Amino acid sequence: MDKEEIIRLLNIDFAHELEATMIYSYNSFIIEDCEASRLTEAISVDEMRHMWWLADLIVKRGGKPTMEHRELDFSSDDLMTQLKIQIEKETEGIDEYLRQVEIIDDEEVVGVLKHIIDEEKRHRKEFKELMEKWHE
Repeated sequence: MDKEEIIRLLNIDFAHELEATMIYSYNSFIIEDCEASRLTEAISVDEMRHMWWLADLIVKRGGKPTMEHRELDFSSDDLMTQLKIQIEKETEGIDEYLRQVEIIDDEEVVGVLKHIIDEEKRHRKEFKELMEKWHE
């Protein structure tokens, strides 16, 4: 796979992490439940760290990280809806990273993506556990 295609795929990932960072940061501001708010805030920081890792990979390969992202919906103030959206974002990211690990032939990139996959799986699990706890 050529560098331009790897950069293109990494920019998809970068945009995903940018979206997650913004959504989770916003949700952490408006969630009233302290435990949920703090967890969401901590995970938003993790997502920002993923952006740094991806930006580093992009720049090392001669590209520039894109700040373009999809339109984001910040209309829900309901904790359960916010957690569902956050779980969906994690699942979407995991699926994309797993697909890319199979097709990218750059060892450094694959290593970073695998590390991010592990963290995204942990995030999804923590959001699900919080949802179950809050729903009881």
